[in-house]
Amino acid sequence: MALTKRQLSSAAARRKKLVVLCQELPEALVQQAGEDHLSFRVRKKTFGYYLFDHHGDGRIAFTCKSTLPDQRQLVRDDPVRFYVPAYLGPKGWIALRLDSGDVEWGLVRKLALAAYRHAAPKSLADLV
Repeated sequence: MALTKRQLSSAAARRKKLVVLCQELPEALVQQAGEDHLSFRVRKKTFGYYLFDHHGDGRIAFTCKSTLPDQRQLVRDDPVRFYVPAYLGPKGWIALRLDSGDVEWGLVRKLALAAYRHAAPKSLADLV
């Protein structure tokens, strides 16, 4: 994916904002997951990924744990912003594009929080 300098700058700013948002969650860790990707984890369980042109799909996205019913509804209601991610989609994960237009950070926070609660031990999930 050939991005302009402006697009790369915007992508870097959005990546940084996503990292800050996820690091606000108790014991959340951010780890490099490949050359351009990040994983978001809590106590060795992954609750999300930042994906940059995953397998050449040309998209930049936050992919996170969800449920199959929620995933289906999000994609049905807004197929421009949401899609079913490769590999994890059959398990109910959802992907939200971070590369198209303005990002609704309140929605990103809501998805991250729900994903965190799916992965975190009850004692941590109850803190948020």
